[in-house]
Parts: sequence; C-alpha cells; structure tokens
Amino acid sequence: MENFIFYNPVKILFGKGQIANITAEIPADAKILITYGGGSIKSNGVYDQVKSALAGHNVIEFGGIEPNPHLETLLKAVELVRNEGINFLLAVGGGSVLDGTKFIAAAVPFVGDPWDILAKNAPITAAVPLGAVLTLPATGSEMNTNSVVTKWETQEKLHFSSPLVFPRFSVLDPETTFSLPVRQISNGIVDAYTHVMEQYLTYPVNAPLQDQIAESILKTLIEEGPKTLANLQDYDARANVMWSATLALNGLIGAGVPHDWATHMIGHELTAIHGLDHAQTLAIVLPSTLSIRRDRKWQKLLQYAERVWNIVEGTEEERVTEAIAKTRKFFESVGVRTRLSDYGVGLEDTIPVIIERFEKRGFVALGEHKDVNPQVVEQILTLSA
Repeated sequence: MENFIFYNPVKILFGKGQIANITAEIPADAKILITYGGGSIKSNGVYDQVKSALAGHNVIEFGGIEPNPHLETLLKAVELVRNEGINFLLAVGGGSVLDGTKFIAAAVPFVGDPWDILAKNAPITAAVPLGAVLTLPATGSEMNTNSVVTKWETQEKLHFSSPLVFPRFSVLDPETTFSLPVRQISNGIVDAYTHVMEQYLTYPVNAPLQDQIAESILKTLIEEGPKTLANLQDYDARANVMWSATLALNGLIGAGVPHDWATHMIGHELTAIHGLDHAQTLAIVLPSTLSIRRDRKWQKLLQYAERVWNIVEGTEEERVTEAIAKTRKFFESVGVRTRLSDYGVGLEDTIPVIIERFEKRGFVALGEHKDVNPQVVEQILTLSA
C-alpha cells in the first residue's frame, strides 16, 4: 500500500427530515447565500424545507447554476457575495450546484482572475465556508474537495481541488431525490460507478481493504441502482445509492492506491465540446479505456471479473473481455448509452480538438502509469465510436 494522508471533516446528516437540522450547523449571525440550479427545488418541496430551517437567518438567494456550471454564471455570484458581505454559502442541489458553490467560495477572497484557480492551478489560501443539501447523488462533491467548472466562452471544462472547500456539513435525504427525472437517476448511478473504477481498476498494491470496499460499492450500485429506476419512490434503494455515491469519492477507497482518471479527463472534453451529460461521456469512454488498457490493468480486471461479476470460468482473456462487456451492458441497462454514435457525435470533429487541447495543456501522460498519451486517447475515442 502506498503512503497516504486521509482527512475528511465533513459532517453528514443522513436520512429523511434532516434538512430541518441545518439550523444548528450554521452560525446564527451568518449572512447566507443559498445557491441552486434551475428551480426544481421550488417544486419538489426542498426549497420550502430549507427556507423553514433558516427562518430567522439573514438569507439571500442565487439561482440558475447550470449543469456543468458555467464560469460566467458563477462570477455573478462571486460579485454578489462580495457586494453583500455574505459569509456563508449553502448549496442546494446536485453535484453541479455543489461544484459551482465551491468555486464561488474559493473565488470570493481570491486576488486576481478567478479562472486562474482552474486554468493555472493558482493556490487557494482562503474560502468562504459552505454547507450542502444534496438532491442528486452522483459526484460525491458533498463530501470531497473537488470542483469542476466550464468556461462557456471557450468551451473548456477544468477542475480544482482544495481542502478549504470541504463542506462544513452535507444533508443527504433520499426523499429529496424522489422527483428526479429518470435521466438524472441513471446518470448518477453511472457517475458513482465510474468514480469507483477510476480508483479501483488500476494495478494491485496489496490494499485489500480499499479493494473490497470499492467492490462492495460497485455491487451495491449494480443491485440497488435498477431498483431506483423500477420504483421512483423506493426510499431504501435511494438511500443505498445515495450513500454509495458519497463513499465512491470521499477519499476513503482512494487512500493508498493508484488512481487512473483518464476516463474523466477525456469525458470532460466531450462535455465541453458537444454538451453531453457528464455521466454519458463516462459511459462512452470507460469501456473503451478498459479495453485499450487491458494489458496494463490485467490483474485488476481479473479480480473485478471474479469479485464483482462472479466470472470464474473461461480463459483469462475471456474473463477480462466478459467483465468489460458486462460493464457496458450495466450502463446500458440503467439507461445510459455507451457509444459516441448514440449521441450523434463523430470522430472527425472530436479527436483533433481533444488531442490539441491535451497537448496544449500538457496532458500527455495520463492514467495510473502515466502512459496514456494523445495516441492512446485517439485509440480510446476511436473504439468509442
């Protein structure tokens, strides 16, 4: 096992009715900005619960944060926070709202162009404290330091990470997810699954605990994910998927083990260029990445085949091939298509743009072995057609 430092201070308030308890988590004299997305929280009852819990607090609102949050929108919120003297942020929504709010938190005290936080990895020395009420389990943003932001003007999607943007608390109430569109439920399952795979399916380093926790999350998503689609009001299934998505990317299973993330890097570009949902891009890229990199991931692919999919018969080659095929089939079974052609995306207007961007940014040594270069990326995308 590799050396690691694990730190996660996020307080989780899990279960039905927990929104009412956020009052005790925010200073009474705080001036709060509630951030949210397209307004669905106002039709599903979440907004009313939040406002009720914050009765007596000084509250301002900022809505309209997009899926794959736009820098241009977030900068308006940064200006609002600065002008109004807001000193606490409350993100109410899915991963995009949480990611956008983390960027706002870091950008408010930042000196200079806030885009540098993402484009130049500029150091973050302070951030406005924030909390979260999660309504879409997928990204794990409710319990990690990560944020992904899109600059709409240039169609760039970049990320940053800082312990200063850990939420102080996150509310995970499965009932807030009952009104989600099926597409978002499906996307959340695929997103969480791929987060696990990026940390698990690399190469062995004798970390059996991390491996078996990762495998348990994958198996839980395989078992519980379809239940959430079969019955949109199944509280227990929603609870299990919600907690799985959080544990998939809160740092626990990634401690002391190698990470990949090439699938995510390629996927971000597909979203930026073609506007595909984040999870759609992951469903497209991951099976191809596993196929192209199978020799470098061989031992973990065999382990994955046996422990997650119970594939124990046939040659090693056959077991690996079947495991990859089952991964693709699972994504399709929960309603997320796995080919570029399924979304009307062609290679000729995709590969050259992504290769150029990766080379410009120095993304020429991706993956757990640092050997996913532009040529490998082209192979992965070609197989994804």
